Amino acid sequence: MNDQTTTLLIVALIVVAGAIVGWLLMQRRQTKELRERFGDEYDRTLDARGGRSKAEADLLEREKRVAELEIRKLTPAEHDRYAADWTATKALFVDDPKAAVGKADALLTDVMQSKGYKVSDFEHQHADLTVEHADVATHYLAGHTLCERCEAGEASTEDLRQAINHYEALFDRLVDDIATPDDDVTVRGTRMDEAPARPATTDTDAPRPNPAIGEPVVIDRDIDAEGTVTSTSTQRTTL
Repeated sequence: MNDQTTTLLIVALIVVAGAIVGWLLMQRRQTKELRERFGDEYDRTLDARGGRSKAEADLLEREKRVAELEIRKLTPAEHDRYAADWTATKALFVDDPKAAVGKADALLTDVMQSKGYKVSDFEHQHADLTVEHADVATHYLAGHTLCERCEAGEASTEDLRQAINHYEALFDRLVDDIATPDDDVTVRGTRMDEAPARPATTDTDAPRPNPAIGEPVVIDRDIDAEGTVTSTSTQRTTL
C-alpha cells in the first residue's frame, strides 16, 4: 500500500466519521426538540411504541398530518353557542352525571370538528391534539378513559366528576381561541371580514320601547310621497 492509497483511506474514514457524528448530533437535536414540543406525550409515546425511533417517527407523522389540516379559530357566535352548551352539560351533571359525561365527550368532538380537526376515532383525535395542545391533551386522554369506565358501569360519581373536570380543561383551551375580524377565518365559505354589513337603521326601522299599559299606540299611519304623515290611528294597550 503506497502513501497515496493510505492518504485516501484516511480521508475516507474522516468523511465517514464526520457523517456519523453529524447524523448523531441531528438525531440528538431532533429528540430534544420533540421532547420540548410534546412534553409528557413524548414519554407516553415512547412507552407505547417501544423505542425511540418508532416513537419519534409517530410524533413527526402527527405534525405532518396536522400541518395539512386547516385548523382555525372559532367565531364569536360559535364560542357563545358552545359555551352555552357546556353550561347546560355541567347543569345536567347534578341530575344525571353519566349522561353529562357522555354529552361532554360528544361536545368536545363537535368543537374539534368545527375547528378543522378530523374526527374519526379517539386515538387519532387525541394524537392530533397533542401537536398544538400537548399540555391539555393529557386531560382529554384521562377524561376519555374515565368515560369508558362510565360506559362499562365501573365509574363512581367522583370518577365522573373528575372526567368533567378533565374535559373542561381542554374545552376551555379550544373554545377560548376566538377569531377577530382581522383573522383569516372561513366558515362555510364566508370569511368573517367578508360578511355583509348590516344596513343602517332609519327612524322608521329603529326599535321602539314597549308602551306602558293604557298608553296610546300608533298602529297605522299614512305617509304621502314627501314623507309627511297625513293620518294615524291609535289604540290603547290592555292587559
